[in-house]
Amino acid sequence: MSLQSDIQTLYAEYEEGTLHGDEETVREQASIEVLTVLNEFLDALEGDEIRAAERVDGEWQASEWVKQGVLLNFALRDISAYEYGGTTYNDVLPLASTRDLRRRGSRNTPDGTVVRRGANLGSDVIMMSPSFVNIGARVGDGTLVDSCDTVGSCAQVGENVKLGANTLIGGVLEPVEDAPVVIEDGVSLGAGCRVTSGFVVGKNCVVGENTLLTPRIPVYDLVEEEVIYGRLPPERRAFARYVESSVGEHDLFEGGAYKPAVVATDIGTETLEATEREDALRE
Repeated sequence: MSLQSDIQTLYAEYEEGTLHGDEETVREQASIEVLTVLNEFLDALEGDEIRAAERVDGEWQASEWVKQGVLLNFALRDISAYEYGGTTYNDVLPLASTRDLRRRGSRNTPDGTVVRRGANLGSDVIMMSPSFVNIGARVGDGTLVDSCDTVGSCAQVGENVKLGANTLIGGVLEPVEDAPVVIEDGVSLGAGCRVTSGFVVGKNCVVGENTLLTPRIPVYDLVEEEVIYGRLPPERRAFARYVESSVGEHDLFEGGAYKPAVVATDIGTETLEATEREDALRE
């Protein structure tokens, strides 16, 4: 049987309750065979052999069985005590090994760069402390994960991406059919950005600091002159603005009420030059 079929069978048994006992008992009695499958699954994630989402016919789609495998690692493992940086922590999974980062040209600074088991880091990646990459997430070659950044479970971050300090890339683990957050190649996110709920940031976008990108907030794309949700088209410069709310004339809101929005324009020459200067500083 393939790893995919093993995971799908195991997940069906768990959902149907044919793994005997309550949830705590199931975790405690997980067989060696089951744990072997779960460990092979985590190894495949870390080796970039499988991914939580892939582009199909131009659209990002979740790999449901991969997300099922992530969920099984929480459901079928018991909490254990682990040591990290002189601290005992309690989790169902250890942290990923970072022994081969040097061989891949990647580096992480001390005191708080945390990569959870089942996450994938590419080559020439920089992780500044403190930062955190969760299970199922993928960080592509040449990407910077700056201080106080979080890359959530199953998030897909492309190559040569810059995640500014204090940036949140949200995780989408459930429901398994929902695609996670995707940051495509060449994107630059300013400090304090938040990207959540399966939002897709297209290739080579430059996003201003403190911008919230989520499917619930409209993107006013001035290039195509349309309002879109859930994605930022490639080659855009985006920044946060506030637009008039439908309750703007309400008596409770003196001077009018406003709601958050995102404005997207063409990437100008000055923006590209500034990004290139930053690249040079990080060489």
